[in-house]
Parts: sequence; C-alpha cells; structure tokens
Amino acid sequence: MSMSKGAARIAVDIGGTFTDIVLDQGEKRWTGKVLTTPQRPAEGFMTAIRQIMAEAGLQPDAVSGVIHGTTLGTNALIERKGARTAFLTTGGFRDVLEIGYENRFDQYDLMIEKPAPLVPRSLRFTVAERVGANGSVILPLDEAGVRAVVPELRRQGVRSLAIGFLQAFTNPVHEERARDILLQEMPELSISLAAEVCPEIREYDRFSTACANAYIRPIMQTYLDDLEAQMHAAGFNCPIFLMTSSGAMTSVEVAKQFPVRLVESGPAGGALLAAQVALECGLDKVLSFDMGGTTAKICFIDKGLPQASRSFEVGRVYRFTKGSGLPLRIPVIEMIEIGAGGGSIARINELGLLTVGPDSAGSEPGPVCYGRGGTEPTVTDGDFATGRIDPDRFARGAFTLDAAKTAAALGEFGAKLDLTADQAGLAIAETIEETMANAARVHAIEGGRDVSSYTMVAFGGAAPLHAVAVAKRLGIGRIVVPSSAGVGSAVGFLQAPIAFDLAQSWYQRTNEMDFAAANARLDAMRSQAAALIRSATTAPLVERGSVLMRYIGQGHEIEVELPTRPLVQADRAALHELFVAAYTKLYGRSIPGLASEILSWSLRLGTVPAAVQPLAPPSAVPKLAKAQAERPWTDPESGQRESLAICDRAMLDSSMRLQGPAAVVESETTTIVLKGYALGVNEGGYLVIDRQEGAVQ
Repeated sequence: MSMSKGAARIAVDIGGTFTDIVLDQGEKRWTGKVLTTPQRPAEGFMTAIRQIMAEAGLQPDAVSGVIHGTTLGTNALIERKGARTAFLTTGGFRDVLEIGYENRFDQYDLMIEKPAPLVPRSLRFTVAERVGANGSVILPLDEAGVRAVVPELRRQGVRSLAIGFLQAFTNPVHEERARDILLQEMPELSISLAAEVCPEIREYDRFSTACANAYIRPIMQTYLDDLEAQMHAAGFNCPIFLMTSSGAMTSVEVAKQFPVRLVESGPAGGALLAAQVALECGLDKVLSFDMGGTTAKICFIDKGLPQASRSFEVGRVYRFTKGSGLPLRIPVIEMIEIGAGGGSIARINELGLLTVGPDSAGSEPGPVCYGRGGTEPTVTDGDFATGRIDPDRFARGAFTLDAAKTAAALGEFGAKLDLTADQAGLAIAETIEETMANAARVHAIEGGRDVSSYTMVAFGGAAPLHAVAVAKRLGIGRIVVPSSAGVGSAVGFLQAPIAFDLAQSWYQRTNEMDFAAANARLDAMRSQAAALIRSATTAPLVERGSVLMRYIGQGHEIEVELPTRPLVQADRAALHELFVAAYTKLYGRSIPGLASEILSWSLRLGTVPAAVQPLAPPSAVPKLAKAQAERPWTDPESGQRESLAICDRAMLDSSMRLQGPAAVVESETTTIVLKGYALGVNEGGYLVIDRQEGAVQ
C-alpha cells in the first residue's frame, strides 16, 4: 500500500520534551505540539492525533498514512532500560563486547571509563562452532550445547537474545540453526541474528549492533503493537510508517525486526527538511541546526545531500569523544548531537563556573516556568525571563508560563554568581549558544569544512530563538527559518522516501574481481530490499549502490559509488580509479602501483524523490515591515532592558523587510533577529535573515 498524494498525511515526532505533529492535506497544513509522556509515549502520540484531527475537522478515513519517529529506542539504550538480554557467540569470543577495539579513546586519562556492554558477562554464553572467512564450515554447530543454554536463560529471566557467531556474515547457517533450536525450546524468546542485523566484517561492531537490536526489540515491539491497536481503535486503518536513521520510511513490520535502525529517526527528519530547503533555495552549502527541548543536532548538507555514514555511536561516556560510546553499524545521516535544548539545566560546577546541560528537565517536570514541579533553571527559563519568549503563544498556549517562579529560581541561581535574575537568564543563553557553536566548529574541522561559508537552516522549537546568535559566533552571514520550523523534524518526515538500505561484507580484489558473482550478489540484495519495502508501496523504485574500498593491507575503507547497471570487465579499472580519486581527495596523495580491494557492498532501494520547485528570494526592493507590538527584553549586546519589536509571522510577506532587534512569533516557536541583521521573506514564506554590512561580529 502507498500513500495517496491527495489524501491527508500525518507526521508525528516524539522528542524528549514535546511531541510534534504535522497534518498535510493538499496545500493545507496544520501543526501542533503536546508535552511528551515519557512513561507512556503512545498516550502523547494519540493526544496529538486527536487534537490535530479535531482542528482540521477530518475523520480518520481521510488519512492515507501516518509517519512516525520516536526516541524510545534511543532513550532505552542511553538510560539502560531495555529488555533483559543475553548473547550467544562462538566459543572463545565471550568477551569481544568487553574488549572492544583494544584501544583507549583517551590516552592520558588514567581513570578512563569505558562504556559498559549492554549484555553483562553473566548473560554471555558460548557454543562450539566455526565458519571460515570464505563461508565454509570448519567446525559444525554443537546443537546440544545450544540446548544446554536454555535452562540458564529461563533461570535468569532473559526476554531477548542476540546470536553472533564469528564470520557468520559469510554464511549464516549456524546462527539460523541456533535460532531454530532456541525457538523450539523458548518460543516466547525474541532473537536477533547478527548476520541479519549487520552482515558486515569486524566482529565487535557486528556483535554490538546485534545486542543493541536485541536489547530494544521487545520494548519497541510492545510499543508498536500498542500504537497500532490504539490507532485502529480510533478508526485509523491507514498504514503506519517508521522513520529510520538513514532518512527513509519503513513499515512497522521491518521496524519491529530491526528497531536499532530507528535510533536517530527524529534528527534524520530534520536533516531531510534542511536538504529540501537547500534545494528550494539553491543553496549548495547548508548547516542544519535543529534545537528542541532536550538536544541540538547539527548536520552539514552539501549540494542538497545530508552527510551520510555507515556507523554511529550511542550513549557516549564522554560527550564529544569518539570511541567512548557503543558502536552501531547502521545506515545513518551523520550529525553531531549534544545535550543542548530548551530544557537543558543550568548548574554551577566545582570550579564555580556556569555550565548548561547535557541533562534536561524534559517534559516531566520540565523547566521552572512550566509550573509542573521543576526547580532548576533551564535555557527556556532564561529565554522567558529575558523576553525572548512570548508567554501567550508558547506551545500554542497549551499552558501558562509562571513568571514569578521563574524569576525566583533565576534570582536564587544568579545570586551564587553575583548576577541578577535577568543577567543569569542571559548568561544561560550565551553559554548554551557558545556550546552549540563550538560543537559546529569541531564538526566542521573534522570534515575539512569552512563553516563560515555555509548558510544555516534553523528549526525546532528552540533553534530560531538562538540561531542568529549561534550563526554570529560562527561567522555565518545568512540564516533561513522554514515554514512550520517549530515542528521541523515532523515536516521532514513528509519528505522522506520509502526505502531500505542493505550492506554485506564480501571480499574482492579489484584486479581479480568475479563480476558474475558480484552481479549475482547485488541481485540478491536488490530482491531482499524489494521484499522488505513492497508491502509498503507499489511506487517505482530507484537504487544506489556503493562499495567500501581500500588499498590492500590498509585498515580503513572509503566509499565508492557503483554504476546503476550490471558490472562489466571495464569496471575493474574504473572502480580502482574512482577509489584513487576519493583517496587523493581525502588524504592529498595516492599510492602508485598498489592494488585496491573491496570489503563491503551496499545497496539502497527506495521510491523516487519528489521534484523540488525553486523558490524566488525575498524582494530586492522591500518595504519596511511594521511591528504589531513591542515588549521589553534584555539585549544580549548591551545587557540592558530595551524594547523588542514583535511581528506575527502570518503578517509578513515577500515584499517586506524587518530590521533587528525584533521577534517574529508563531504558534510553535519565535525567531529572534539581533541588531545588525535584517529579515526578509522568500516565495515559500521562509524567513531569510542576513547580516548587514558593517555589523559587528
């Protein structure tokens, strides 16, 4: 089944603080926000659905599909609240999850803290078997040994199991047989095979990914079963699609089987929105800035394509340190995610310095101004106290912000730093802005990018409040705030294709490649991907294939795109030349005379992206927009209370220009325009904020 373009479509993004919802029907759009219900996520989901359906005046049969992204699996991994999970592996490899890469991600930290495996040693079991690197069976599976594990699984109350045998990605026969034996004994057991979840080389990454899938699979299955039941009970008989970390939609059935692919589903939607804006506005270089209630996400988008990766880390012990988290080998849109959101809590550290985040007040109890029991000041409290937030429009007026409690909390907090409540609110905002700017700088440097040459696309409930200030710190001269920015990730869901990514390790030397076998393998991957998505759509499909290549004997690979046709003998030299070009671009040199090799093959099969219509820029000779109101705010440059011009976004059009300082208010967010910046509106209603000549940086 596929979604009709003329019917209504709904996108729901469950975040750490708010659940965002968008309903599109033709040219009409309705948006909304409700507080997330972390203990009962489906409750917030259904509340949002009921509210927006009532506002649009639609019945359930008018909806052709629902697209959903959720942080449930991510939070379970980070907070270690998944199912009780065991791991079955090849004899002698019980401690791979503990040993990891056998390195120290921080060479000079004598008290280094490594991420604990999801499966403790007492729940890791081994069995005799061995498959060779070429897929041949060296040692048959000890089936009696597999059955001997069952009593211990029952005794320890195991709900889910990952099976990861050495080199099973070349031949999964032993993993499949072990699963069959265990399901005969324990049919209620949830089992994830490493050869299905991640059929790629390097056992630590493969085992870690399989264990993560097993760890969250029962809770995701329970949640999705409950959600489907509630939707059907409410009269919705349309398909539900889940967003994956790679920026594609997948069916509920596939999501239940591979929930680890959903861990970055919300942020992926935001990257898709930013990519769409880049294409519509003709922007080759875009920095996507998504700031919600709990986290901020930063992603680079070049020529309309978000930066992609085949690996990801979750639950880092050290916030910005690569290697300090659990590796997941899944297709993902690459971004940096930091604990910097509206709910990020401000504290004073042991050195007497102000710090903000990474922990968040979330929705329960939430910031102090929510009046729901929060006592520690947050970014939202600082924004409210300094006049950035319109209390009458916040979250569409879902609740009244408590000014007295906010002032008292900030006053008490500020006194510890010899600051007034107002100054404390400003200090919190500036601290979080520098944190986000620094994260963007580091991410840019790692990719060899000049961040000042990019245009920022800002969305999320909190991003437009801070976007200009962050851009100013980065030397970025233009910021675009798209329509419905406050629920940007959910809007991005509506741009997503239905697709599935497959990857499989299969070693080949380029100069000795078996092209018939390579084409047969790609055909098999294509058929497998098609089988996984044909239940969700009958639309035409396109594919993109690639290989991971390296010089013979190297330790790391570079991705090289494959032609969209069967491989032929002439591709032997062509693939090597493409690899050398990619290697030279990355490292500045090549190695003449050294042959190359392929380790892994990947294929993405999905629906054809919708055509993008270019949008005309703001008027070249605009008229000055008039403010509808004014309110006092604390100017971040002077630190003094000044007057802030207030404009309703709905009152602005492409003929107008607004000079900062000003606030553009709408239902789900507010855009702050600082002094030295001016705002225009393009053909699509997007706010385009430009640094004026002579503005202080």
